[in-house]
Amino acid sequence: MDAIIWILILLTALNFLLKQTFRSWRGTVAAAVVAAGFVATMWPYAIEQSKTQIADWLSDTALMLDTAVVLTVEVALQMAFCLLSVHLENVSPVKKRMRVARKILYWFPGVLILPVLFFGLTQLIFALPGISFRQVAWGFGLAVLLLVPLGRGGLKWLVPEPELRLELLFLLHALVAVLGVIATVNGRTAVQGTATVNWLALGGCIVIFVAVAASGWLWRKWRGRRISC
Repeated sequence: MDAIIWILILLTALNFLLKQTFRSWRGTVAAAVVAAGFVATMWPYAIEQSKTQIADWLSDTALMLDTAVVLTVEVALQMAFCLLSVHLENVSPVKKRMRVARKILYWFPGVLILPVLFFGLTQLIFALPGISFRQVAWGFGLAVLLLVPLGRGGLKWLVPEPELRLELLFLLHALVAVLGVIATVNGRTAVQGTATVNWLALGGCIVIFVAVAASGWLWRKWRGRRISC
């Protein structure tokens, strides 16, 4: 389980840098400043943590299920950005709401990078005993401030094609979604299984499915005839 957590941390950092490759240098610098400021100001809370407390958090089922919800929402938003970007490049004319939605997702850097940075700060404090906590935090913040623009430039140099970077961003978020389910559920299920079948509820679901499918099919037939006429 620890290996999956570390893979998720690395993927989150990589996805954050990949998203910056689609933004301007000003947006990247702004994101780097925010991330560095977050690291530099969170050291009073980071020093209150312990390895035992962090392990207890990772084994807390309720907390992990809440984390899974946040992870799922972020993955869905970032994957929607990828799909909208492809849609805008290949469809014309483009509806205004599509452009607005893509613009909003364009400026959404992601929130999972914040707990990743906080976790990295705690691990760095554990690894550097005897050094001022403030110095460790400000040093880590300076490293983040430099690594975000450098990482953006390195990824654009390694993968210069925007289409490939967009596809890579989509696939990596899909991988994060799969690994997130494994890591956050931790071998448990949120709903208790049952051996009995509620035939009335099952029949109701089938009726609703058939009714909605038939309505969609009739609507498509009617709309097709209207367009042809």
